[in-house]
Amino acid sequence: MKLKNPMMMMNNDNKSKKSKKPNPDKLIYRTALFFAGVFVCMIIYLFYFEYKDADEVINSTYNKRQSILANQTVRGQIKADNGEVLAQTNVDEYGNETRYYPYGNLFAHSVGYNCNGKAGVELYYNYKLLTSNSGLLELIINDLKGNKDIGDNVVTTLNVNLQKAAYNSIDGCNGAAIAIDPETGKILCMVSRPDFDPNSIESDWDYIVANSENTNLLNRATNGLYPPGSTFKIFTLLEYLHENPDTYKKYTFDCQGLLSVPDPTIKGGVSTIKCYNGNVHGMSILEDSFAYSCNSSFANIGLGLDKAKFKKLYNSLLFNSKLPFNMTYNKSSCKLDSNSSVFETMQTCIGQGETQITPLHMSLIASAIANKGILMKPYIVDHVENYEGRNVKNYEPEEYKRLLSKKDCDLLSHFMKTVVDYGTAKQLQSTAYTAYGKTGTAQFDETIDNSHSLFVGYADNGQKKIAVCVVLENMSSSGSAVPVARNIFDTYFQ
Repeated sequence: MKLKNPMMMMNNDNKSKKSKKPNPDKLIYRTALFFAGVFVCMIIYLFYFEYKDADEVINSTYNKRQSILANQTVRGQIKADNGEVLAQTNVDEYGNETRYYPYGNLFAHSVGYNCNGKAGVELYYNYKLLTSNSGLLELIINDLKGNKDIGDNVVTTLNVNLQKAAYNSIDGCNGAAIAIDPETGKILCMVSRPDFDPNSIESDWDYIVANSENTNLLNRATNGLYPPGSTFKIFTLLEYLHENPDTYKKYTFDCQGLLSVPDPTIKGGVSTIKCYNGNVHGMSILEDSFAYSCNSSFANIGLGLDKAKFKKLYNSLLFNSKLPFNMTYNKSSCKLDSNSSVFETMQTCIGQGETQITPLHMSLIASAIANKGILMKPYIVDHVENYEGRNVKNYEPEEYKRLLSKKDCDLLSHFMKTVVDYGTAKQLQSTAYTAYGKTGTAQFDETIDNSHSLFVGYADNGQKKIAVCVVLENMSSSGSAVPVARNIFDTYFQ
């Protein structure tokens, strides 16, 4: 038996030990690669923060930097789309600052206020208004002298003439109106009444908040939740078209002013839906049912729908979800599902029951229909400029997503045009533009007089479009909201 040379064995052991020793070059490479990866991730996060979260964090009421800026900067102006001043800070000879709103109540909810907290543009663009992009030399001199810098101006998308048309049309009523350019997402006007005078809100504050029933501070356009009434028939109609693509043209219904169907879940075993004011529409095709807003016909349609599919549809159209809007708003809600009773189904499909929606949401639906299915993100600020008028930041139109197919929009527009051609919104007929829409009467208790009047739709003159939603509270007439829409359309296309 031949023994191995001990020296050779030692050499082999040394070789194996050497092979297990870490390579210092590889360690350096891996460490450098790790820190490079961390650096890249930080850069990506900074870009994401700047693009997505910066404004929200900076504008947070918990951000102490805003208080520091307020002591260093005279708050900038808020302007309309044509440059007219909507809010400015006046400084007297003693350096006392007063926030002044030239239009008083007219832009109360959209522009907001700047005392006892903030609201509207004053709140959501607070940091921009307290930031100065004056010339570097001017900033240095102000710093040396202890003078305040002049803040940047925020130029909105709001149109003074449209705002006046909507505001004056709602005079004497509680309600809201909002108008949007469907092709850009620009909010052209936003009105809510009752309102307040932002010039005197500091002195009026205790009186306003002392009464729990006072709703003057509520922006009904974005935060007012209403039963949609017959405007919801847009959604019911769309689901019916989806489920009956080849047969919807054959639909007929003989309206006798009400529809009664067996319903074992309620007392008496029968659920009944009545047409508004007891109207009898007689034999109607689908277009007639929509144009005349026949509750009986649409309750009948609703009973035949696949409720699981309908739920999927209305959720895809922004019910029970966030809206692409960076200011305060309330979510709309709809609860129809496969477990809903006969009565709940009929109520929901004509816009009653537990369904609630904001004017903002309905105006977005009208915008998407007008824009062939593409919803543009709504926005209220066009650009920021320094006090000398030099642009600092532009806000460009941004597509949110496709809500509807082009075919859906063409069909819905066809039906919405019948409402204007011979239905419940004939007042919107004009030679200056073509209007499309849906009226609604939303009962909020058992008394017919206690109803909200609604209109949602859009108008087009071949060159530009405008989408609107109008809600007037506690109105006895179903068409009360239509003249408000008419005034907005006329002003826009004049």
